[in-house]
Amino acid sequence: MTPLVLVPGYMLDDALWDGMLPHLPPDAPLHFASLAQGDSIAAMAQAVLARCPGRFALLGFSMGGYVAREIVRLAPQRVTALALVASSSRADPPLMAEQRGKAARATPLGPFRGLGRAAIAQSLHPANAANEALVAQVRAMGERLGREVFIRQSLIVRSTDTAQLSDITCPTLVLHGAEDQLRSLDEAQELAQGIPGARLQVIAGAGHLIPLEQPQLLAQALAPMLTTQSPC
Repeated sequence: MTPLVLVPGYMLDDALWDGMLPHLPPDAPLHFASLAQGDSIAAMAQAVLARCPGRFALLGFSMGGYVAREIVRLAPQRVTALALVASSSRADPPLMAEQRGKAARATPLGPFRGLGRAAIAQSLHPANAANEALVAQVRAMGERLGREVFIRQSLIVRSTDTAQLSDITCPTLVLHGAEDQLRSLDEAQELAQGIPGARLQVIAGAGHLIPLEQPQLLAQALAPMLTTQSPC
């Protein structure tokens, strides 16, 4: 079975996948990537690729989708299939980049308590915005990563790579949460239309944080990737 490399998003760690793991084939070889190192998308991609198996399927969530596409560009012959979850090929809007930069520069010294409640709630389906367990799970991931990683990731520039999407030739699945308030359906459609042969699947009952909100549906969508053998 093809190994699956899981790349998390902004201020998220391995716990992002906890709900999904029981729904994957029990013999699926999993490799958990970390974005705790690197001050650019390219640097993150190089750090992740250095720890990947020889050939692998690749999932990138949100910011991890930018990293995953850079990995495909660095080593197309090693990636057998690609999943882009709640991601985009657009550059961050100037206001979003400015807000992240301000938050990074204003982070107080001392213990880092993770992302704020308002930011986490915006990442969730409206029905989950007051789900204390989910909010606490996201906050705990940020707290574990810490202040230094928060500052570094907040200052990373996400540039557009829309013009390069056509270079991706491996089987690709684009997944979008039906109630995602951070990334639009248009952005998911741009990814699917820009990558030859890519398929778009909209996940009902999910906001941006699909792996936490609909882990079983995500696992079901990924299952075919684990037997795909066509390199990018």
